[in-house]
Amino acid sequence: MSDTFDQLTSPAHRRAWGLRNWLNRQVARPGFQSVISKTPGLSRIARKEGEALFDLVAGFVNSQVLSALVELEICETLLEVGHASPEALAHGTGVPTNKMDSLLRAGVALGLLHVDKSGDFSVSQRGAALVGVPGLRAMIRHHGALYQDLADPVALLRGEQETQLAQVWPYVFGDGGRAHPDIKRFYSDLMADSQAMVAADTLRMASLKGHERLMDVGGGSGAFALAVAKRHRDLRLQVFDLPGVADQAFERFDDAGFAERLTISSGSFRIDTLPVGADVISLIRVLYDHQDETVRDLLAKCHDALPPGGKLIVSEPMTGGQAPSRSGDVYFTFYCMAMQTGQARSADRIGELVSEAGFDQVQIPRAPRPFVTSCVVAIKH
Repeated sequence: MSDTFDQLTSPAHRRAWGLRNWLNRQVARPGFQSVISKTPGLSRIARKEGEALFDLVAGFVNSQVLSALVELEICETLLEVGHASPEALAHGTGVPTNKMDSLLRAGVALGLLHVDKSGDFSVSQRGAALVGVPGLRAMIRHHGALYQDLADPVALLRGEQETQLAQVWPYVFGDGGRAHPDIKRFYSDLMADSQAMVAADTLRMASLKGHERLMDVGGGSGAFALAVAKRHRDLRLQVFDLPGVADQAFERFDDAGFAERLTISSGSFRIDTLPVGADVISLIRVLYDHQDETVRDLLAKCHDALPPGGKLIVSEPMTGGQAPSRSGDVYFTFYCMAMQTGQARSADRIGELVSEAGFDQVQIPRAPRPFVTSCVVAIKH
């Protein structure tokens, strides 16, 4: 192993790694933190690193406090009434006043609530955003399944357990119409709730100027397609998804008064070819549900379905590649692992797969909010 390492690195790299390893060994020595915490100039760094490390240790507790605040609708209540005491907020919840006070103070520590000198609590701007961001509270409630899957993270990494998320999303395994209608609707509603932000960021990164028809493959109940329809009045829309899922898109478009601009195409991109006629194909939060073999096949079908000059838009949360991110490399990577079907990928990796499918002019626009979505855009030559 050492010989291989020496062959793959330059002398300068080996010196840098050696210095870093020596420094890390010093930091890991018992008592080192105590020494630097008393050293002028280093104490502030030691405290900052210590707090960051404790945040990692306490992360699960933070998420459970958040879950309790959402389940008890604390932020919603405070938005409505303005401010309230722990006793008032505890009323009717089954939570004793002293424990409600503890929960509320934890909410203050997490930046979701404020407490005044009288002991009354109110919602902060962050707490108000928790209420206002579409689909966020539904996602937090849905996290119960993910938390169970992460109870033994090593077993998850080894693939030694059946996961709850794999049972929540059975459609991913290609069971199509066999999935219970309630499960399909639950998934579609959960995804649709956050599509407003996804659509806004996607359309900032991918221009539709000069195009005539967009087909949203895996478009679910049509939330993204409808957002596009509202922004581009001359563009015709098409949704392709499983039977019983895509049909919901017509209801959504009809309610908005755009039914005449929508075409519904039912099928599975796993086994069916894609309809032709669109000069833009969008894949919104689709690829990370699947492994490379399925992704390669889907991208090839997209290439076949588009005319020369046609555009492909891939939009989903992505990993950071050479600069790992918390949203992509922690949350979405382990979420996909628990789903047991897909994987989060970097924009560069998706770009490689898109190029392999025959697309040219692959672009990776700068994402305004990578924790919402990132984008890869390509053109068929």
